[in-house]
Amino acid sequence: MSYQVIGIGNAIVDVISHANDPFLEEMGIEKGIMQLVDRDRAELLYAAMRDRIETPGGSVGNTIAGIGALGLKTAFIGKVKDDALGQFFAESLAASGTAFPLPPQAVDLPTSRSMIFVSPDGERSMNTYLGAGADISSADVPDIFAGSDILFLEGYLFDKPEGKTAFSEAATRMKAAGGRAAISISDPFCAERHRADFQALIAGDVDIAIGNAAEWMTLYQTEDLDAALRQAAAVCAVVACTRSGAPVWAIQNGVRVEAPVTAVTPVDATGAGDQFAAGFLFGLATGRDLETAARMGVIAASEVIGHIGPRPQADVRALFAAAGLL
Repeated sequence: MSYQVIGIGNAIVDVISHANDPFLEEMGIEKGIMQLVDRDRAELLYAAMRDRIETPGGSVGNTIAGIGALGLKTAFIGKVKDDALGQFFAESLAASGTAFPLPPQAVDLPTSRSMIFVSPDGERSMNTYLGAGADISSADVPDIFAGSDILFLEGYLFDKPEGKTAFSEAATRMKAAGGRAAISISDPFCAERHRADFQALIAGDVDIAIGNAAEWMTLYQTEDLDAALRQAAAVCAVVACTRSGAPVWAIQNGVRVEAPVTAVTPVDATGAGDQFAAGFLFGLATGRDLETAARMGVIAASEVIGHIGPRPQADVRALFAAAGLL
């Protein structure tokens, strides 16, 4: 079977809970960002959650699930332990129609999880224990790229050496198969940690690069967003930038388009960037023009911030149709 879009990333179970600002301060949680935590810290935070919603997550996993829900054939390459959370992750993907070619493994580290605390203003503070998911390596990458169009990779893979090798192997195989590679910068701190690697990838193997304003400015070490995007667009075929409540910018062949955004207070911002990527990549994979693809990304992101959880609950394809995009 060939897949139209394939993702590779950290296979993570998201554990979501509500928390107010005093709780975040008491627990030493920095609001609004992703922090890596060790196993002991992960267990402490998990125990402190007053309500829990568990959902299969991971940035690229969320994106691929969103694209699959839109009707494309998708697969996600990720690594989980053969434990309760790993089985939950694999079964949830299968139920949503996304292939998961690596079955749960008999490995030492437990399945990765991210403890996400959602504030009353909708901001999410992520505390991620990498676990088994970050140990994915080139040896774990199956040969499933023939006939595929887009491979989507996450910057978080670069946080461990094994992830870098998986990233490189998957990108090499996709390019050899005649497909395109796309990357999500993932997080400003990720851009800071891996600046040289990301800049080289965007100038080399990557055809589509997606990030938010803070990520792009961090990556190119400038407070001028226009300047950062010009640098990226000079070496990468397609560049997209989300800007919170401001219009999304996307650039192709030196031409910038905008997709308007209706600013709202989110119920939960978890997954907003992931679902923007889902709508945007769906548009590109189905031959839409750049502006239409960006508008699809905005609609998908708008849906997901209206409820708890990082994956759509409504029929996003029907929302596209209602907006005249299908």
